[in-house]
Amino acid sequence: MACFLAPVTEAIVVSIVKKHIEKKEKEAALAKPEKAGSNVPDERVPFSRKLGWLTKLLWGGSFLLAVEHIWHGEVVPWPPFLTVMNNPADIGPMLLEIATVGVTMAVLVTAIWGVMVLVSNRLEKKAKHPAAAEAEVL
Repeated sequence: MACFLAPVTEAIVVSIVKKHIEKKEKEAALAKPEKAGSNVPDERVPFSRKLGWLTKLLWGGSFLLAVEHIWHGEVVPWPPFLTVMNNPADIGPMLLEIATVGVTMAVLVTAIWGVMVLVSNRLEKKAKHPAAAEAEVL
């Protein structure tokens, strides 16, 4: 019915937060003086880029779900756009589906992104301190 609305809502919020964090990161980079004699580039992936991964996952998944709903005739190009909204008795089950299926999908995608960020942080740490990473393995 409309389960894709939960990931779309999260994607909108995360996109706004990402833009705000990008702005803060640019301001911090301009304010931070370069270390004298330091030619080593920063190996860390900015958090705004990691949020970009989440926005791409959410927008892409939401797009595919919307296409699937259009394919099955549940979403139409004329108001009220959701065919379930034509019958007021179907609004309750639609909201329940959004709250259960939609929120579950959004949480699952966010959890997968969280694992991606943890792996990325771990790889960054290993790249920064290769000797410490070898000692940790032994």
